[in-house]
Amino acid sequence: MKSRQRISIAQTQRLQLNLGLTASIRILTYDASGLTRYLEEQAGENPHLALEPAQAVPGEWLPRWTEALSGLGGRGGASVELAASAAPSLMAHVMQAVDGLFPSGRPRRLAVLLAEALEPSGWLGRPLAEIAAQGGATLPEAEAVLARLQGIEPTGLFARSLAECLRLQAVEEGCLDQTLSCMLEHLDVVAAGEFTRLARICAVTEAEIVARLRLIRGFDPKPGAQFDAGSAAVREPDLIVTRGEEGWQVALNRSALPSVRVSRPEQRPKTPQARAAWSQAQSLGRMVESRNATLLRVGREILGRQEAALDAGMTALVPMTMAEVAEAVELHESTISRVVAGTSVDTPKGTWWLRRLFSGRIGEAGPSAAALRAALTRLVAAEDPSAPLSDVALTEALAAEGVTLARRTVAKYREMLNIPPASRRRRKKPGRAG
Repeated sequence: MKSRQRISIAQTQRLQLNLGLTASIRILTYDASGLTRYLEEQAGENPHLALEPAQAVPGEWLPRWTEALSGLGGRGGASVELAASAAPSLMAHVMQAVDGLFPSGRPRRLAVLLAEALEPSGWLGRPLAEIAAQGGATLPEAEAVLARLQGIEPTGLFARSLAECLRLQAVEEGCLDQTLSCMLEHLDVVAAGEFTRLARICAVTEAEIVARLRLIRGFDPKPGAQFDAGSAAVREPDLIVTRGEEGWQVALNRSALPSVRVSRPEQRPKTPQARAAWSQAQSLGRMVESRNATLLRVGREILGRQEAALDAGMTALVPMTMAEVAEAVELHESTISRVVAGTSVDTPKGTWWLRRLFSGRIGEAGPSAAALRAALTRLVAAEDPSAPLSDVALTEALAAEGVTLARRTVAKYREMLNIPPASRRRRKKPGRAG
C-alpha cells in the first residue's frame, strides 16, 4: 500500500512538471500575433491577468513597414530581399512559383491540384494517386510534377509525410547519409527516445544517433507554417533591427505585443481554485518575460553574426548553424530551432525570417548556401531576357564577385531554385519579329 502511494506521488509530480514544460515550450514557439491570441485567451479565464495595449515604437522601421503593407516595396524588379519581405500566403507563394514552372498544359493542371491539396503545414493533404486521377494523368506524370514542386523554397513544401519533409531538407543541406536515412525510416523510434534500439537498428553507435538527432532538430517540420495561411497581408515582425551610434541595435517589436500585467489579489486566496489561478498568473508572467528575453538574446546573436547581410543584403549571408548559435548563447539547439520558427525581423533590407539566415558552407572555403541562392536569384532577375545567362556565364559572374564554384554546383543550386536553364528562359524582345 505504501509502495502504491509513493508511485502515485511520483507520477503526479512528473505530470505537473510536464504541464509546466509544455506551456513554456508553447509560449517560446509563438510569434507575436500567436502569443497575443494566447494571452487574450488566458486573460479571459484568469482574473489575475490583464493585457495592456501594445506600445507604439517610434523609429525608422515604421515607414518601411507601412510601405511593405501598402505594396509599395514591390516595385522595381525582383530581388531576394523583396521576396523575403513580402511574406505572402502559402497559396500565393506557391502559385507564383507554379506560374514560372508550369505555364500551361496538363502539368500545370496537376501543379494547381497539388497546390490546392496543401495543408497549412506545407504538407500534401491528399494521396498523389487521387490527384493524378483527378487531373487525368498517370501516377508517374504526377510524381514528376511533384518532384519539381518540392524544389520550391522553403524546402519541405509538398512533402507527403514528416519523414519526406525532413529528408528533403537533409538533401538540401548535403547531410543525408545512410544513418540519417535509417533514422528517418524509424521516426517512431526516434520520437520514443529509444536511442539504444535505434543504434542497433541502424548498426551504428549511440553517439552517431545523437549527432544526427541534432541535425534533425535543426530542420523545420512544418515549412508552410511561416506563411499567413488565410491572407496575403504582411505580418508585423517580431524583432526590429536599426543602426545606432554603436552599430546595429536589435529590439522587440513592442507595437505587435501587448504587455502582461499580473494583479495581486487584495487578500490571500482562500480556495484551492483561487490559489491555483494566482499561481498560474504568476507563472505565465514569468514565462512571457523569459520568452521575450530568450527571443531577444537569440535574435541579437544571429544578427550579430550576419552584420554583413544587414549592410549588403542576403547575398552577404555567412555560413551559420543552429549548433553554433546554441553554443554561443548557452542554450540547447532544439531551443534555438523553436525560437526561430516563424519568427521575423524587420531590417533596412526588408523583413526576413530568422530561420532563413541559417545556412551551411559550400565546400571548405565557399560561401553559404543561402548566399549563393540569393546571388543566383539576383543575377537571373537582372539578366537580359533575350540573352539569358548560361550556367557557365553564371559561374563566371559569380567568380567575378569572388565566389569560385564548379559549374555543376551552380547548375545544382539553379535547379533547387526552380530556375529553368537559359534555353527555356530566353524571351524575344518586344517589337521584334521572328
